Amino acid sequence: MKLFFWEEKSMNYIGEILPALLSGTWTTLWVFILTLVVSIPLGILFSLGLTKGAKNPIAIFIRWVLSIYTWIFRGTPLLLQLIFVFYGLPTIGVVFDRSSAVIFAFVLNYAAYFAEIFRGGFQAVDRSQFEAATVLNLTRWQTLRYIIIPQVTKIVLPSIGNEVINLVKDSSLVYVIGLGDLLRAGNIATARDVTLVPLVLVGIIYLLLTFVLTMIQKQIEKKYANFD
Repeated sequence: MKLFFWEEKSMNYIGEILPALLSGTWTTLWVFILTLVVSIPLGILFSLGLTKGAKNPIAIFIRWVLSIYTWIFRGTPLLLQLIFVFYGLPTIGVVFDRSSAVIFAFVLNYAAYFAEIFRGGFQAVDRSQFEAATVLNLTRWQTLRYIIIPQVTKIVLPSIGNEVINLVKDSSLVYVIGLGDLLRAGNIATARDVTLVPLVLVGIIYLLLTFVLTMIQKQIEKKYANFD
């Protein structure tokens, strides 16, 4: 009877805190989705600027600027960047609200990582592919769309998948500026009720999110597995 009462009490408690955890999960998801939607296209664009090609002064300058950018954002912690954007930039008159600061910092950070990943992918493609496209009278856009990008996608998918998983976990850093994400909701419930149950639930939710993303990644990799 005691065990049954304990289990019933535990389930009631989980039911009480679950809405707050799900609300925090929604914050985690929109940070994840917005960061991914903006940072991947930016990363592809930046990777084209980083890839060695034209040797005119403008192209060299762009590569230099992008190299400095990726060095800074890959070489410093995302937590530091987030604190700098929200607490540091206002000292020079640049003010963000919490949500905007999170997206701005996360996009700049992940775009730098994606830029390096895609740069490696573009450089791994055989240059003869470009020559073949020229023989076929394909435009630059057609070459990228039908020949280069599918090959690059196959090359970079494992690395992109790892970064996507990291992004889910890194979203927990938003607690530092007071945004109500999943981890913050769990911490509040743990401190208030003096129990580890909320943190266990937080861990389970993170595991479920990463499991779903891993399955999606495997399906995408299977789709490109036979592409040559």
